[in-house]
Amino acid sequence: MVNNHHQDRIDSYFLELWKQNSRNITDSTAAMEEDGDESPTELNTINTYGGFLNVFPDKLSVQYPSVNLHGHDVGVVQANRPAPAKRLVYYFEIYVKNAGAKGQIAIGFTTEGFKMRRQPGWEANSYGYHGDDGFLYRGHGKGESFGPTYTAGDTVGGGINYASQEFFFTKNGEVVGTVYKDVKGPLFPTIAVHSQNEEYVVPSVPPLLTSYFFTSTIDHTTIIAAAPFFMSNIMLCKDTMLVRVNFGKEPFVFDLKVFEAQERAKQQMMIEKMSLPQNVSHGIVRSYLLHYGYEDTLKLFDMAGKSSLPPISLPKENGFDEQDNMYALNRRKTLRQLIRSGEIDEAIGKLGDWYPQIIQRDTSATCFLLHCQKFIELIRAGKLEEAVAYGRIEFEKVSGVEEFRQVIEVVKHVSAWQ
Repeated sequence: MVNNHHQDRIDSYFLELWKQNSRNITDSTAAMEEDGDESPTELNTINTYGGFLNVFPDKLSVQYPSVNLHGHDVGVVQANRPAPAKRLVYYFEIYVKNAGAKGQIAIGFTTEGFKMRRQPGWEANSYGYHGDDGFLYRGHGKGESFGPTYTAGDTVGGGINYASQEFFFTKNGEVVGTVYKDVKGPLFPTIAVHSQNEEYVVPSVPPLLTSYFFTSTIDHTTIIAAAPFFMSNIMLCKDTMLVRVNFGKEPFVFDLKVFEAQERAKQQMMIEKMSLPQNVSHGIVRSYLLHYGYEDTLKLFDMAGKSSLPPISLPKENGFDEQDNMYALNRRKTLRQLIRSGEIDEAIGKLGDWYPQIIQRDTSATCFLLHCQKFIELIRAGKLEEAVAYGRIEFEKVSGVEEFRQVIEVVKHVSAWQ
């Protein structure tokens, strides 16, 4: 006997299976696009606080304004895209050409809604490795001892190890430390400057930019201007202090390929160390065959297993013992054959004889999906008027059930049934 709780689980299973199959078909193109998982390529000049940060037209170079600003006026900029998640490791680097008066530079990861006047790590859902004290900040203004400080001439990197769910940071090609990643959702590579005359620059200026910039020196001050239509954006910066941002267009100082290989080796070692019972795979396969009703294959599988495996304990599954499952297996096979052959009325009749409690509930997902299949079979047979009439009667019974609306909409499009 199938109780109501178990029947609800059966209904939910088949309904979700239908929805999943529908999504797989209708969203196949979108899924292919998502697999691309694009990486950041430049800095986001739109989502930044321009008053405390100069971003050069190359969108890879930043500078803190060389004027006296308030102590809390931090210049922060994110990458144009979040770090891709469909890979083992993501990583980017910055090169500090000049750390400014105080060396207050930070590299890290932040979420989309991060306050762009705060250092990464000072706000919730953000992490930052800071150059002036070498501290790691994660979610609040109090840092913790993490690694060495960094300054002019240093290359610093930040990465996400998705295998171990950790952030990691590097200095001059060496891993400084790691920290557990307890932030969910998209994370943007982020840099911050908070010391006069700090600047970030790309590793090498692309040839395209040579047509945009001219430089001259007046009283030891270098004037960098974008000509001819950026003339109003002239910036004055003593000693031309720059910091370079590298999203992977140039070779990293840190050997990312070796790091990835080491992480893959670690994962493999963990898998190999797992201790599994001798018959665990047998139980998984057998459970699958039993669940989906492959009666003949199950019998052959059991015969082969008797001579090669120790006795297997078969506990009750969802309140049914082995004998009950085997008894129902033949019935499920019969129902499956009837449905595949398009004999829906006979399938519904058998279902009513064997499991009347399912048929008694007009709004059960099992009944509803069988009526959908009957509707499809009528259309296949060219009996369009009969199909429309059948759909109006049966689908009207479940029109108020929210879970079935998606299926009914599909039926409407197929049959033009209103």
